[in-house]
Amino acid sequence: MPVSSKAIPFKQVDVFTDVPFRGNPVAVVLDATGLDAEQMQRIAAWTNLSETTFALPSDDCDYRLRIFTPIEELPFAGHPTIGSAHALIEAGIVTPTGGRLRQECGAGVIELTVADDGAITARVPTPKVVRAEDQEHVAALAGQWSLALGASFVEDPAPALVDVGPVWLIAQIAGPEALGALSPDFSAIEALGGEGSPAGATVFAFAEGEDAAVRVRSFAPGIGEDPVCGSGNASVGAYLAATGLLDRTGQSYTASQGREMGRDGRVSVVIAAGEVSIGGHAVTVIDGEIRL
Repeated sequence: MPVSSKAIPFKQVDVFTDVPFRGNPVAVVLDATGLDAEQMQRIAAWTNLSETTFALPSDDCDYRLRIFTPIEELPFAGHPTIGSAHALIEAGIVTPTGGRLRQECGAGVIELTVADDGAITARVPTPKVVRAEDQEHVAALAGQWSLALGASFVEDPAPALVDVGPVWLIAQIAGPEALGALSPDFSAIEALGGEGSPAGATVFAFAEGEDAAVRVRSFAPGIGEDPVCGSGNASVGAYLAATGLLDRTGQSYTASQGREMGRDGRVSVVIAAGEVSIGGHAVTVIDGEIRL
């Protein structure tokens, strides 16, 4: 048998939780120096998580991050950003300066804040929102996703496409019970992928009286249902701001995601001056190395 010639430090981190196996996992290759894009993609396909990240040196930031799904590279994603920052801090590879880090990625520079309790907040790329009344294409997509999810979307305000690096279709469901009762057709969801299509659909319901202001579910071709989606939650925050719904949540709120999958993710969302930040805790569940 061939002997592996290279060992690379590796962590698997559960994000948007401080309890192992209750959030969204991300695989983090802590030193990807020398790996090319083909190797990174092959590793990401092997881990078969929604995202695998590869940390590299950066000339201008604390580190550079490349983010891969099992089938493609992404310019930015929320839970991989927070999970990777947690892993790099824990490994002693980066140290926050004044509680701050700067991450270079395909979408540009991401500013992160690290709280005393370990919670990490990332300011996402400035959102771009296209509402259905502004583009017939959005309304057509909403109709397709409504059928695929077995859901009726609230029509006023209409669904929207929100670009925060990945592009999400955002739509409101009438309430938490209806959100929990979705009957997604995963074959139909898979057929909604392809060039020019959004990353997926993130749907939400207001959850007054619960321990979170909003409950969220995210679906995407190639993934199925995402347990706790950072960019999806950021897109919901941008949608609330664009549609005048922030009075239901305030400019700072907590979103709950994943309970339908046996998870209990909590995402803090802050909207200020047209910018959106997401944050939460992370916990390492696997610590070791991969061999090439």
